Amino acid sequence: MHVLLVKTSSMGDVLHTLPAVTDAMKAIPDLRIDWVIEEQFSQIPSWHPIVDQVIPVAIRRWRKNWFARHIRQERYAFINKIQQRHYDLIIDAQGLLKSAALVTRFAKGNKHGPDYKSARESFASWFYHCRHAIDNQQHAVERTRQLFAKSFNYERPQSKGDYGIAQHFLYRSEATTAPYLVFLHATTRSNKYWPEAHWIQLIQWVQATDLKIKLPWGNEHEHQRAIRLAGDFPHVEVLPKLPLQQIAEILFNATAVVSVDTGLSHLTAALDRPNITLFGPTDPALIGGYGKNQIALTSKHKKMHTLTASIIITELEKIIS
Repeated sequence: MHVLLVKTSSMGDVLHTLPAVTDAMKAIPDLRIDWVIEEQFSQIPSWHPIVDQVIPVAIRRWRKNWFARHIRQERYAFINKIQQRHYDLIIDAQGLLKSAALVTRFAKGNKHGPDYKSARESFASWFYHCRHAIDNQQHAVERTRQLFAKSFNYERPQSKGDYGIAQHFLYRSEATTAPYLVFLHATTRSNKYWPEAHWIQLIQWVQATDLKIKLPWGNEHEHQRAIRLAGDFPHVEVLPKLPLQQIAEILFNATAVVSVDTGLSHLTAALDRPNITLFGPTDPALIGGYGKNQIALTSKHKKMHTLTASIIITELEKIIS
């Protein structure tokens, strides 16, 4: 059975789709999946054993200059690519008009997706042959698992979902001379940042242990923040800018991770690493870390500065010990 999956972005949403893919793999022995995904996240599906072909799309980049000649050529090439196969099933797990209109509309096969009340953008449901009611008052992972179960007509497993990618990194794991923590300090929204003074207090506490700290970053603003946090601390390393594969390997080998609400925090969860995630304005019940060894610390006032370093230290001591 060959299936086309449409889940293009964001990083967290893409990762939250993996447990549903694992469910389907276990329920349907001959299943193979082609996955349409935004180009910057195209490595992620390749880590799952059931994914046959990753088909990058560039909606985010295309819409900046939609009618430019080279953009039109890229769109036509993409549409031609997804039309080369008649799929047994097409699942649009994105539930947005942009994914339904550009991808689902042109792909060949029986099209499934959330119904009018369940889709993130209701009118996207018009493009599906089969529309499924999904309970939106559950974690994003469970919503997608429910969509897959209804689309493939199997019972959704009652056990915790399995991302299915940790094994990929097990064979790429490298022994390190010194155990380390990873601090994921960067996120897309300013109200989800944890104050730099709090990070520095945590860094000072770690200095008394045998642990090192690694600070990744993705753009120059985040790079400068990492440099400020590292200061003159000898146990803190500001990493170079790395591709997602290498960041995943660093996360996989970490003793523990402390993170704000960001895509890399969800990647940490997908790799089953101990992860303390700090939540202010966002609700972890619906989009928080899902999986093993995930600790959500939530501000009662929805303000990140109210989460003190001492709270994180208490949780880190339990992991380290």
